[in-house]
Order: sequence, then structure tokens, then C-alpha cells
Amino acid sequence: MTEKLLVIDEGTTSTRAMLFAADGTCLGQAQEELTQHYPAPGLVEHDAAEIWEKSLKCAREMVKLAGGAGGVTAIGITNQRETVVFWDKETGEPLAPAIVWQDRRTADICARLKEAGNEPAVQARTGLLLDPYFSGSKIGWALENWPQLKDAGDRLAVGTVESWLIWKLTGGLHISDATNASRTALMSIGSGGWDDGLADLFGVPRAILPEIVDCAGRFGETMPNLFGAAIPICGMAGDQQAASIGQACLKPGDSKATYGTGAFMLTATGTTLPTSRNRLLATVAHQIGGRRHYALEGSVFVAGSLIKWLRDDVGMIETAAETEALARSVGDNGGVYLVPALSGLGAPWWEPRARGSISGLSFAAGRAHIIRAALEAMAHQTHDLMTAFAADGAAWSRLRIDGGMAANDWMAQDLADMLDIEVERPAFVETTALGAAMLAGVGAGLFGSLEEAARMRGAISSFSPKLEGPVRSTRLEGWKAAISAVLD
Repeated sequence: MTEKLLVIDEGTTSTRAMLFAADGTCLGQAQEELTQHYPAPGLVEHDAAEIWEKSLKCAREMVKLAGGAGGVTAIGITNQRETVVFWDKETGEPLAPAIVWQDRRTADICARLKEAGNEPAVQARTGLLLDPYFSGSKIGWALENWPQLKDAGDRLAVGTVESWLIWKLTGGLHISDATNASRTALMSIGSGGWDDGLADLFGVPRAILPEIVDCAGRFGETMPNLFGAAIPICGMAGDQQAASIGQACLKPGDSKATYGTGAFMLTATGTTLPTSRNRLLATVAHQIGGRRHYALEGSVFVAGSLIKWLRDDVGMIETAAETEALARSVGDNGGVYLVPALSGLGAPWWEPRARGSISGLSFAAGRAHIIRAALEAMAHQTHDLMTAFAADGAAWSRLRIDGGMAANDWMAQDLADMLDIEVERPAFVETTALGAAMLAGVGAGLFGSLEEAARMRGAISSFSPKLEGPVRSTRLEGWKAAISAVLD
């Protein structure tokens, strides 16, 4: 196949475009950092105009690499989920800052709704819990507190990031795919449509929301002036669902973990809508031809962003790559545990007010022990979730990992050691973008199904557990004490 697929992979700390051949080969990429805005503790915002401008810049570089718009068969889009954008339908310009998924400003709203007994009904309808992580409470808060949104009236459009990018690319198409819509706490996960009762609960008028569509299909075309000619847009999915597709987690029981800004574990359940009794989430894995496939999900808010914080704000390392050598330089963590609750704790705790801690420090502990503890926290948090998945009847027999942190061989082995299962890593770890390319390929007719598109995944390597049981138990006991102290 000579067809090329362009992917816009819009993340939390950066946005990029990648060009794929239909066999899964990455032909090139362009990336731009995004500015993080922290107006107050617990608040995280983005500039939606910056997201658009930098995404467009990266996409143009890849279109040029493809030899022009005619060299691109289709575009796929994947994005940071739950982040909300507010814009003017007439001008196409943002009306307010984008509220990022990490933002905790609606913690009190969610707590009040929970105290009023609303969480069981919300979970039954959406598969989600009452937490500021999800988009619904963010939208309701913004409508109540930002006068410019009220003043916009019928001109106001609201959507998650893929919806914003589609609007800008097409010049006014207002849609959202089912995976992203399922993360708003406004969509009925069973029927796949917006829910009037949920919209009323969060104070969100349905008229401002996009139309919910499939993840693969011919959704529209880019405006010709953007790339020199129109390019069809044929694939969309939230980043974690796209990563699951990129890891070929298509059969019930297939499980993956992505270690990016946060860490997210998904186990496919097929067309069966899962129900969690252990504080996990039910989510749409993908929807094609109106047929929804589901997954159980556990969400960890801080993963790669912890390493970024240690580098940029604490100055403990100069590059993320240093962490592997530092972790290997000491025989153990020296009794040091790091709980990375820098923006609260996600699953299975769901405590938005929790704050991070470093415990067990002594004069015998040094920089390497703290860095090792930071990496060990990834395996510890994953183990907590593995336990919850098993309790929900979705035990892991192996785990497929990806994301920027997964390139760290020490961390990959530590995951295998602490989970006591086989850990599998593809040679190409950026499976989020690959999954969006697969969807675009299906939507453009290059592949007849996702199963057929899965051949794009490529080679893999495996890590087998080597740690002795008593050592594993000692570490887990130390972690349990550290996280209990944070929760208390």
C-alpha cells in the first residue's frame, strides 16, 4: 500500500502530527510544546487558540512531507480527553480558557452532588463517577462563572478538543466521537446519546453540545485553504481508546496501560457494557457503524507529568532519560516512597483533595532513591488498579504498555516484577497516534475492520517477572502505608 495517513495527536503537554504508511511505518512527525496555565492551586488551563495554531503548524509539516494534500488519504485525530473548549460559532474564536482534564475547580460541586445521593444514578447512566475529572461539571461551572459565555447566547459552542479541532479544520462542523462524548458525564453510555437528566444535573444546555458520531467514517473534509486541497477526516478517538486500538486490544480481556502525562489502564469487554463495584469506570472503547464496544478503565492522574515536575520545577534531573540510570544506580528505594498525588488521586481512590508526598527519607537516602521511588510509583499505582480490575472480574493475564515512559526498560521490568505477569511493549510505543491512524484507515476504506488494521502494530518485546515474592510483598506493604498516610 502506498496510501498515507495523517494523524493529529493533541496531548496535554504537546501537540503533534505524524504521517503513517498503511503498513504502520511512521514516516515522520512534527511536535510543538503547549503552555500549561496554573492560575491557582488545582486549576489547569490551556489556550485553545494555541492548541489550534500549533496543531495546524504540525499538520502542515506532515502534509508537505507527504508531497501535498493529494498525498494524504485521510486524517485521524486523537486528543487529551475531558478537556473542554468554549468558542464562538460565528467567529470561530475561543471565548474562554480551555479547562484541562487535570483541573480540580469543581471538586466542591461534585462533592455536593455526591452528598445529595446522585453518584449511583450518574454511574448507572454514564459508567463514570462524580469527580471534577469529567467534563460535565467543568462546563456547568464555566457557564455559571464566566459572563462572556452567557453573553454569547446562541453563538456559544462547547466541545472536547477533537470537537474543537474538527470545527476549525472544516470551518464549522460540530461533532464529537462516541469515545470522547462518553467521558463528559453527559452521555448515556448505553444508548450513545446526550442525556437530558445529566445535562440538567450539571446545568448544561444540550444546544451547545456537538452531535455524537462514530469513531471511523467519512466525517467531513478540511477547508481547501488549510493544506492546498481538501483532505477527508475519517478517524477520531480519545487518546486512551486510540492507544487501546493501537495495541490491538480488540478482544474481551485484552488489557493495556499507557504511561503518558497520566497513566490509563483499559481492559476490553467487547459489546458487553461493564459494571464496576470497585471504583473503576465503564467507557466506550470504540464505535463503528453505530455498534459500541466497551472497556473498563482505571485512571491515574500523574505519571509522566511527575518526571516533568521533577525536571522543570524541582530541578532534580536535567532530562527524563536520566531516570533509568539513576534507578539502576541503587539496589532498592532505600525505604523512600513517592505518592504522586500532585492533582489528587484517581482510581481506585478518587480523592481530588489528596496531595503528593515523599516519605521514608533518611540521611542514607539520596537523589537516586527519590527518582527510583518516582518510577516505582508507576508500578505501585498499576498494582492497585490490577487488584481492582480482578475484583471486577477482569483479571489481567498480561499487560500491553505504551506511552513515552514505557520506553524506560527499567520501568517496564519493574512493572512485570510488581504485577507478576508478562508485560508486552511494541517496538513503536506511540500507539495513541497509531490507533488514530488505524481508525482513519478503516474510515477511508483502506481496511475492512479494526482487526484487519491491527497489522499496523508491528514488532513487540516482552518482560517477564523476576522479583522474588517476599521482596514484592515488602514493597507493596510500604506503598500501602504511604498511600494510607496521604488519604488520611
